[in-house]
Amino acid sequence: MRKNKTTWKYDTPYQLKLPLEIEKIIEISDPIYTFSEVLNQIDLKRYLVIKENRTGRRKFDSETLLKVILFGFMEHGYVSTREIEKLCKTDIRFMWLLQEEKAPSHMTIDNFMNHCLTDSIEEIFNEINRYIFEVEAVDLEHIYIDGTKLEANANKYSWVWKKSSLKNRQKTFDKISVLLKEINKMIVYQGIKFDIRNEYAIEYLEQVTEQYVNLVDLHPETIVRGKGHRKSTEQKHYDKLIEYTEKLKKYAEHINTCGDSRNSYSKTDTGATFFRMKRDYIGNDQLLPGYNIQLGLCDEYISVFDVRQYASDMDCFQPLMEKFNETYGKYPTYPVADAGYGSLNNYIYCQENGMEKYMKFTMFKKETEDARYRDNPYRAVNFPINENGNPVCPNGKEFHFLYSRAIKNNKYGRTEELYQCEDCSNCSHKERCCKCEGNRIVRLNEELSSYHQEVLNNLNSTKGALLRMNRSIQAEGAFGTIKWNREYKRARRKGLKGVIFELALISCGFNLHKYHLKKIAKLSAA
Repeated sequence: MRKNKTTWKYDTPYQLKLPLEIEKIIEISDPIYTFSEVLNQIDLKRYLVIKENRTGRRKFDSETLLKVILFGFMEHGYVSTREIEKLCKTDIRFMWLLQEEKAPSHMTIDNFMNHCLTDSIEEIFNEINRYIFEVEAVDLEHIYIDGTKLEANANKYSWVWKKSSLKNRQKTFDKISVLLKEINKMIVYQGIKFDIRNEYAIEYLEQVTEQYVNLVDLHPETIVRGKGHRKSTEQKHYDKLIEYTEKLKKYAEHINTCGDSRNSYSKTDTGATFFRMKRDYIGNDQLLPGYNIQLGLCDEYISVFDVRQYASDMDCFQPLMEKFNETYGKYPTYPVADAGYGSLNNYIYCQENGMEKYMKFTMFKKETEDARYRDNPYRAVNFPINENGNPVCPNGKEFHFLYSRAIKNNKYGRTEELYQCEDCSNCSHKERCCKCEGNRIVRLNEELSSYHQEVLNNLNSTKGALLRMNRSIQAEGAFGTIKWNREYKRARRKGLKGVIFELALISCGFNLHKYHLKKIAKLSAA
């Protein structure tokens, strides 16, 4: 239709067209349908307890918000609240989830996460797993374990070291002793003397300060500050008492924050511990604040996760297995892990709970691949045992029992035995046997040696080789996917609770995405 050289077009691409249903536009193989299948089988409202306000605007539907968040983590890995807000306005699948609801703001999403979802996300993760594991008939007898260090959202130059705090606190104790000796000399005429101790409680110093002020009649109006003023001896002592008290408070705070299991923490995220982390492709490491992330996978699904504040993977194994037992009501029969988890504590723990030992120990690779190391006759574990029950060296010399001592960090009260050679003088094997002066002393632990042999037999069997291969594929592959494909290389939230919350969302999205891929693969193969 033309009029006065102006053209009106009524068939523009922005014209309203049929059908009006969004669902008709979404492909049948889209992940949104798999997502809805799983979430519709879960009673989400039981995990979302929200207090209703009697005034103000109507709250956004909590169940819809949860679905929007979880689908964002399923499709895109880690997503921020602003990204979710944008997706709700631009992605047709998110619009379909909203069911004609107005797109929530990023603040609405953030408030919902912080106040309604933080405490229940792990229960929701378990509910999602319960449905998927039942449909997929997931094998919970085999679990593949791995850990990684995740950089915290904290300043890398904000460290506090527990040992430094202990050292500086002791120096402060010594300074307080010197100060109290000076004060005692001043007030000796009053017949009063403050106790000199090796360590000083903060409450004791506060009492000393209060008593000293009364003894010397020090009033606030007599205290001088600033340049050009000469302090009295009494004021100098008073100022030092206040200074040392504040220092002790600071050191006590540092030590309490570290606790028994940590040696450091970050000032900008007190839950983070400083670890050595690989920062580039050639493995150069840096000292950075972070968390120890633990994953346990069954049939390529994350069955259990955990976040710890200490570097050693050995100490992370038992909490992870206890969490697995709490969730599924049993322990896995075959826990498979790398050399970072093999320790006497963990082997005994497996023995007590009916789990087979498929965790490598530190020297597993050398024991398996290096025949010279494995068969070295000068290794104490290779010494033959004579009729007296004592080891004998290659030169035929007998080792005699010295004493037993507790194994460091052993939680089960185990001990190791120390033996000393009867005579190493003029021995022709001395250079190859040991570099010590005098007679050689060896440590033996028959229980640990038997566990190592059992692990070697398990892992070198056909089943063990398959389990090792599966662990590298599933456990290490999961971390590769989470870090590089799902963009979760650094924590966004601060604190242990915040990192657990993020990892729970990541794990939910990972399992939902994996379930969709397997579902599509089955349909394609049919």
